[in-house]
Amino acid sequence: MARSTPRPHPTTTQTLQSCLRHCPCCGNPMWVAYHNYRTVTTLSGVLRLTLKIRRCLTPACPQFQRPYRPEEEGRLALPKHEFGLDVITLIGTLRYAQHRSVPEIHQELGHRRVALAPRTVLNLLERYDELVTLSLTDTTRLQRITEAQGRVILALAGLQPDVGHEVLWVLRDCLSSEVLLARSLLSATHDDLAALLRAVKQTLRVPIAGVISDGQLSIRRAVEVALSEVPHQLCHFHYLREAAKPIYEADRHAKKELKKHVRGVRPIERQLEGRTEPEAEVIRGYCGAVRSALTDDGRPPLVASGLKLHDRLAAIAESLDRGEKRGHCPSPSLGCSPSSSGA
Repeated sequence: MARSTPRPHPTTTQTLQSCLRHCPCCGNPMWVAYHNYRTVTTLSGVLRLTLKIRRCLTPACPQFQRPYRPEEEGRLALPKHEFGLDVITLIGTLRYAQHRSVPEIHQELGHRRVALAPRTVLNLLERYDELVTLSLTDTTRLQRITEAQGRVILALAGLQPDVGHEVLWVLRDCLSSEVLLARSLLSATHDDLAALLRAVKQTLRVPIAGVISDGQLSIRRAVEVALSEVPHQLCHFHYLREAAKPIYEADRHAKKELKKHVRGVRPIERQLEGRTEPEAEVIRGYCGAVRSALTDDGRPPLVASGLKLHDRLAAIAESLDRGEKRGHCPSPSLGCSPSSSGA
């Protein structure tokens, strides 16, 4: 489909030249034959590139008259693409790391002044998937990275976006943080997982020093079958979560008790419907702060959601006390007094 709006004008210009001035085949000089012009949209602006294309003029050379483009061009954008690699990387991060929808990604790019159509977001997301797949299947690169460290500590985890869908199993090296294998499976039997472990073991040229997982029964059996001599331990996060269960239960109970003291937020908001005076706006702000504190959960055992809620409500109560001392306390009262809950 053709553009319905004009493309933004370039904000910066740059001229690229090739670092290699002599032909890699015959060694003779390569001369600038012509210039190419290209416009690339990046996160920092619209870039207008002037590319100096060189050619080998030796008739007997296999590279005779073949264009040699500047090497730096590949660092900015893919061939025949108008959006830079930084835009593609951001789209992939927003999609898979922050789990944002396509309209949300399009809105975020709009805030960053990147003009593109919503359908272009899907196209660039496909390019991101292709780049990740290419990186994961490049066994030579993975072997070079793992050989430099001499061993691999393997982490195995499964990710299921929705119930009933395929599970994405990811095998990652903890030392280099490189993903060694990623594959979607309909089932998670120990035979299926053992096949993944064997595939990684055959690809690597260094020994596997250990395996880390969440302790799932099928994973333990798969490690016993495929890597019988490799130590297998529970990951630190799951270990801490199991050890912190008593603290988590107490924190969850404290949060439940705290919520009982702030259940009157909705009736207060109903009383303010249609009111536009400054006092009503202040009360709405306090109600919004309480509602935000209730929905802002932590991630146990690293963040205790009950303590977090207590701190938020205590800050709101202190703000109300300061307003009361100054004679500007809004009414009706929000009724949040976390100190009385015993948390």
